[in-house]
Amino acid sequence: MSAVGEVAMTAEPIDWMHPPSQGWTYEQVKDLDLPFDWELVDGAVVVRGTAKWWHDQVRDQLLIRLSGARTTPYVVNAERCVLLDEYNTSKPDVVVIDKTGLDFFELECTPPESVVLAVEVVSPGSRVADRFRKPGQYAEKKIPYYWRVERGLDNLPIVHEFHQDEEKGVYLPVAQHEGVLRTSVPYPVEIDLAQVVEL
Repeated sequence: MSAVGEVAMTAEPIDWMHPPSQGWTYEQVKDLDLPFDWELVDGAVVVRGTAKWWHDQVRDQLLIRLSGARTTPYVVNAERCVLLDEYNTSKPDVVVIDKTGLDFFELECTPPESVVLAVEVVSPGSRVADRFRKPGQYAEKKIPYYWRVERGLDNLPIVHEFHQDEEKGVYLPVAQHEGVLRTSVPYPVEIDLAQVVEL
């Protein structure tokens, strides 16, 4: 066989850095062997960076406390893929899901209509996404509640609680929790924020 024939039969490796003209879809990217954790933003593969200890400690402890307080039909997970649309996926640091009608044995990405709370813990590499892009996308998909967790000057978490305004389609701030987080939605929970970081 000629060299030309060999080239024609050889599949070109997929270059994730150069998406198709319409952008990557989740179905195109999900089975790629990428050496990093990723999200899809408007059809572009975005690398999820490594977070600091503070971020992961806060994420994990919020997950534990939300799980401990949960009521039926809710489940809580960390960094669970949410399929916002075919060109956009997100992995909230913590997500509370209404499991009604979901098959967890088959589910890859959570449909946004099943998400009741998305929690993002802000880190230096995620400020713009966590403060602007992600809450905008979550509100557009009618996820009712959003928490943005910031690191205070004393290293304690500050939780900014937002509820979606259904008429305006945006999140409105309802509380800024320092010291203790108390809320009744999506179910009652009380969290000592100092214990979250074990100070």
